[in-house]
Amino acid sequence: MKRLLIGIGNPFRRDDGVGIQIAEKVREMHLEDVEVHTLSGEGTALMESWLEAEQVVIVDAVRSKTAPGKIHEIDASMVRVPSEFFHYSSHAFGVAEAIELSRVLNQLPPRVNVIGIEGKDFSEGIGFTSEVEIAAEQVLAKIKSLFAGMV
Repeated sequence: MKRLLIGIGNPFRRDDGVGIQIAEKVREMHLEDVEVHTLSGEGTALMESWLEAEQVVIVDAVRSKTAPGKIHEIDASMVRVPSEFFHYSSHAFGVAEAIELSRVLNQLPPRVNVIGIEGKDFSEGIGFTSEVEIAAEQVLAKIKSLFAGMV
């Protein structure tokens, strides 16, 4: 069974890099049978990466006008992912669009979880706001439980 964690973001745009950092930490955990990818969020690359996967967890920073650090969890195998979460992206075809196109093409993996961390600062620079840093630790625990439940 192919299980995949995809961390999305740009590590040089402050909170936008949180998905990448979480992916790197998961890679260091050496979770059994879990591949880890880091991507920019471009839709066709996402679709290609999850081909033949049984379980996918996607982690990215989002902007939905809620409190910074809020963790959004979406079971994308059951419900649509709001495209407005990712409106700060320079990609017109990003996470939400890739998921929905894969669904239409019957190529969406059976289990897809999207975890979004509400960002605060997407300006140029390195490092996260304190709210996003705290949320990242909580998301790491959530990822471990998601993969532990699907062996």
